[in-house]
Amino acid sequence: MAETKLLVGLIGAGIQLSLTPAMQEEEARHHGLRLHYQLIDLDRTPGSLAQLPALLTAARIMGFAGLNITYPCKQAVVPLLDDLSPEAQAMGAVNTVVIRDGRLAGHNTDGSGWAWGFRRALPDADLGCVVLLGAGGAGSAIAHAVLGLGAAQLRVVDTDAAKAQALADTLNARHGARVVAPQDAAKAVEGATGLIHATPTGMAKLPGLPIPAALLRPSMWVSEVVYFPIETGLLKAARAMGCRTVDGGTMAVGQAVGAFELFTGLKADAARMERHFRRLVAGR
Repeated sequence: MAETKLLVGLIGAGIQLSLTPAMQEEEARHHGLRLHYQLIDLDRTPGSLAQLPALLTAARIMGFAGLNITYPCKQAVVPLLDDLSPEAQAMGAVNTVVIRDGRLAGHNTDGSGWAWGFRRALPDADLGCVVLLGAGGAGSAIAHAVLGLGAAQLRVVDTDAAKAQALADTLNARHGARVVAPQDAAKAVEGATGLIHATPTGMAKLPGLPIPAALLRPSMWVSEVVYFPIETGLLKAARAMGCRTVDGGTMAVGQAVGAFELFTGLKADAARMERHFRRLVAGR
């Protein structure tokens, strides 16, 4: 039985425009819960990542029921937790922390959230050869998810080549030898059937394209994780090229559904949460 009043929050950098608080609070209202969702923005905290242990301790003391975790903390938070779900352990990244009886348990709803939105938007997408831009927390979660959906080959590209190779090695050990880590994005995109973008590039505070638009082809689908703005530079370029696209809102809703259920123990109405999300985006 869920509590009638819950305190949860989000730890990350540059999160003032996040729509997660509104999504979580509105869904809670439909379940008769009073839920307050607090933003804990590292851009407003001296020392940034160094404050993460103190913030987790404070959340435990203050009676938080849980925390969402976003850039740049998804991997840094892992060694600070008491328990990890099998998914979070495999991915090496956490986006949801549940606090119960003084223990911090890490989960990851990014992968399942991305897959939920991707299947809804492009159920017939060709997964023959997929390029993933970004080997960080979100990228790691999505990599496991797209391989779970049946991707025949995955090419992981990151500005940190060693990080990309380490993720490829981890994925191959778990999913079979289907993953490579080319250092040249242009070569990686050659022959690809789809592209997943999982870096902060394109966010309102980090505008730009993660790869040159000329590398896109009409035969490719493009999946974006950034949702503010909902129409990123990459999506604009992809649509102009004739690519089928999935915006970052689908993943935002999918991961929020999973987090809500972990925080409250209640079944979220995913369609209702998506409708609310789209209304919020339209009102911006």
